[in-house]
Amino acid sequence: MRIARWIDGTDVGEGFVIDDRVVPFPDGATVAEVLAQGLEAAHALFAPATDAAGRPLGDIRLIAPIVPASVRDFVAFEEHVEGVSASIDGTSHVPDEWYEAPTFYFTNPHTTLGPGESVSPPVTERLDFELELAAIVGGVAGSDGVNLTAAQAAEHIFGYTVMNDWSARDLQGREMKVRLGPAKGKDFGMSLGPWIVTADELDPFLDDDGFLAVRAEVRVNGALIGEDLVSNMGWPFPELVAYASRNSRVVPGDVLGSGTVGNGGCLGELWGRAGELTPPPLVEGDVVSMTVEGVGTLNAAVGPAVHAPAIPPARMRPRARRRVPLDESAA
Repeated sequence: MRIARWIDGTDVGEGFVIDDRVVPFPDGATVAEVLAQGLEAAHALFAPATDAAGRPLGDIRLIAPIVPASVRDFVAFEEHVEGVSASIDGTSHVPDEWYEAPTFYFTNPHTTLGPGESVSPPVTERLDFELELAAIVGGVAGSDGVNLTAAQAAEHIFGYTVMNDWSARDLQGREMKVRLGPAKGKDFGMSLGPWIVTADELDPFLDDDGFLAVRAEVRVNGALIGEDLVSNMGWPFPELVAYASRNSRVVPGDVLGSGTVGNGGCLGELWGRAGELTPPPLVEGDVVSMTVEGVGTLNAAVGPAVHAPAIPPARMRPRARRRVPLDESAA
């Protein structure tokens, strides 16, 4: 099954993509509600929808297939870490800590973009894309989503979508020297789409170790930049979901990105390997096209940079330990 959200005139529609048409969920149900009910309930909704006329895909505009409850983005590809580390400090290196656990960061769910929607980056000289596959969490009866095993976590994976985690590498590099972030180097935009493909549709691609052996590729202005198999991850998706739930909770609508695939899944990796900005950073008008086998193609263009209000640097204040009483300072 494919599940999507779209604009039809001025109305937002939510439902199934069947062949070359969209069919709304019955009774005005939303993607969020269908995710909460779980995959089995979604199949029950889908059966009668197959005979519905719906609307041709060409008559509507797809938007982000989900309004995320939260977005966790992992760094699960060793090859990506090797390349990007070289672009940061000139040395290709994967820290020992990377192998111990599948690290992630939280990014901004409020700047989610849909298929064909242009990104409006900050002022940056190193705009980059990141090719990822994202798992979408759904509901499971009787589960609170806390401290899941990998087997339990697999049941919580409702489906998958293509993810582009846009990055301003110069801003990101400055922020991460403070041992926090990425923040403003990332949170201006993340593209998802074109739809959610339910997990059962990708079962034929699972290898013997539980990894999804689907091909992922990215093109800029039609030229192939990177390609990889998603099965080159360090951990399969159920283990990412299980780790996210450790001493915490995953809920329906959570988005968990795989992290950038290797072999050119982002420009930053290629810059690190080449020792120069080749291929060049993205600029206004560039079109980035990402395709993941079995899921679909997500296209987006780079829009004009947005000049945000300036924030002054830190004030070097005296390190006083006690406040002078107001009555004494007045005297």
